[in-house]
Amino acid sequence: MMSFWTDALGAQVKYYDAGGWRTRVLEAGEGTPVIMMHGLSGHAEGFIRNVVPISQAGFRAISMDAIGHGLSAKPLDVTYHAPLFVEHLKRFMDAIGAEKAHLVGQSLGGWTAFNFAQAYPDRVASLISITGAGFLLSDAESQAESARIHQQVKNVTKKASEAPTRDKVKERLQWLMWDKSVATDELVDTRFHFFMLPDSRAAMPKMVEEQPGEENRKYLLDEAQLAKLDIRTKIIWSDHNPTTPWTVAKKVSEIMPNADFSLVESAGHWPQFEQADAVNRLVIDFLKG
Repeated sequence: MMSFWTDALGAQVKYYDAGGWRTRVLEAGEGTPVIMMHGLSGHAEGFIRNVVPISQAGFRAISMDAIGHGLSAKPLDVTYHAPLFVEHLKRFMDAIGAEKAHLVGQSLGGWTAFNFAQAYPDRVASLISITGAGFLLSDAESQAESARIHQQVKNVTKKASEAPTRDKVKERLQWLMWDKSVATDELVDTRFHFFMLPDSRAAMPKMVEEQPGEENRKYLLDEAQLAKLDIRTKIIWSDHNPTTPWTVAKKVSEIMPNADFSLVESAGHWPQFEQADAVNRLVIDFLKG
């Protein structure tokens, strides 16, 4: 399999000072920013197959390391709940001079995007959620499923990050994929490198305890909040997502006043990586629509 870094040819690795927090990004192109945000324990490379194609469609495409992740700042004097990630995104947008941006969030990144849109609707050009977190429907089945998913994500991430080994990281990445072979040695080595950094070893246990924790669940959007989120939205899901099933995501798209839904086949939690061409087409068509 070809190196995924060939997908990034034409992009640059850059660092920004986001209000005192170092922020690493993969960036390409000019135009309205499209800011891509990864999931818990992830990094900018989660969107490495999307940055250049989106930039070639006429946008400033940016995949960022969230606070606490990758090569971005990993402060220990914060609480890794949704408001922190929202504040980081706000500071980052200020740092790049973006009054407005299209927000693309996968998993935790989707949670950040939804909360940011609720707090700063005038700064959001559109929302794209790719197997994104951030919502909680009120029926008993959805409540129970959400609690199960949060515990599952916490368990698999904790196992990989507390005492990292290459095999544990590989298992965590394979959990993301429908086709396990997509979790290549290169991808495993990249994430293992990030997990073994001294600042990651210090911050990761705190973040893994706090981010999927019970206290953070109050920042999930319910039906009433979703119904008020009148921002043009695209919800992209996969047929083999190991967390929230696509049927729930479709319900969310029906609750929101200006959202539509697309299902990507033969993909797990990372459709933007496993089925990059299909997701790129959906994203670009939506952005240009």
